[in-house]
Amino acid sequence: MKKPGTLALFFAIALSSLAGSQAEGQLTENEKKAVVGDAPTEPGRLASDLSPALRHAEIQKAMRKVADWQNARITDSPSQDWTFATLYLGMLAASKTLHDPSYENTVLKVAEHYQWTLGPRQTHADDQAIGQVYLQLYRQRPDPVRIAPLRTQFDRIMQIPDDPARPVWWWCDALFMAPPVWAGLSSTTNDSKYLEYMDHEWHITADLLWDPHEKLFSRDASYLTKREANGRKVFWSRGNGWVMGGLAGVLQALPEGDRRRAFYLQKLKDMSESVVTLQGDDGLWRAGLLDAGAYRRPEISGSAFFVYAMTWGVRNGILDRKRYEPVIARAWAGILKHIYADGRLGDIQPVGEAPGAYTPGASYVFGVGAFLLAGSELDQWSAEQKSIGKTPQRR
Repeated sequence: MKKPGTLALFFAIALSSLAGSQAEGQLTENEKKAVVGDAPTEPGRLASDLSPALRHAEIQKAMRKVADWQNARITDSPSQDWTFATLYLGMLAASKTLHDPSYENTVLKVAEHYQWTLGPRQTHADDQAIGQVYLQLYRQRPDPVRIAPLRTQFDRIMQIPDDPARPVWWWCDALFMAPPVWAGLSSTTNDSKYLEYMDHEWHITADLLWDPHEKLFSRDASYLTKREANGRKVFWSRGNGWVMGGLAGVLQALPEGDRRRAFYLQKLKDMSESVVTLQGDDGLWRAGLLDAGAYRRPEISGSAFFVYAMTWGVRNGILDRKRYEPVIARAWAGILKHIYADGRLGDIQPVGEAPGAYTPGASYVFGVGAFLLAGSELDQWSAEQKSIGKTPQRR
């Protein structure tokens, strides 16, 4: 699938990637400059004015409270990093849902600040994630400048041969960061080569990390044999949330009649069914999916991604409404209990690569992004149904 590139081209891009590379779980320079998040010991009192009712006013009130709190914290601190790319996607969705340009204006300033370029690691999925933001802004105003650097970079990347020892997307989080960019660029430019590349690399990652029995993804190959305290395999909540969110993104870009579509539809169905069986009594999921008892607190970023992907699936006739509506409703109600009076969204595990510990007030931008994406999908669903409880139209 991948064309053999020249040795000079390979080393030029590889060195560019290495120049900005770092161990997973460490903060980039952009993260250090920007307010990625924090975990105060005294986060304040929880919000008492939010309702779990799946109606416009209630959904939008919760979204606005969180979006305003987060937007105030990241003004004038732009980042190309994956952490912020996820937030920016949520903020674009919030602007549309809340009819408030302030969030989109923040994101547009970031894009213009970086002149529509991706992060420094040319082939690294994390630094490609912001491409999803550029594509959305391009669709709103189709100025070629907005996707020119993205297209040029992806054209170069496709010339690099596969390395059998290390897939391009060797960790499951990458399936949220990069594939929707590649599929979206294909849809936007009407050029199938980007979609072909995406599909090829997605299958390589899935062949390595997909567990056909549990119907979940290991975080990376080092977790294939790791076990929880109860002896079951380690499956990270947020990691699998990334994958499900990425599947929704890819499916939105794939043409209805595309031969590849069935594969991604089935993955979303399989993962959703697995996740449903692991939902906690509070409507949420723990950081480690198969050993909830080992993790005292729920994990909001993974839970929010599950809500986003499942709601998108129900809205689009992929997932059965009767099966998933109560799951989604319980999860949304559970998430709202972790919003503070000032708008802080808590119980978000910080940057990492596996299930871990955190305090109730821990809040990080990627979790807020997932929450805003989930809220926007719920709001659209509510609008389409007038009130949740009617059968959604297949789209």
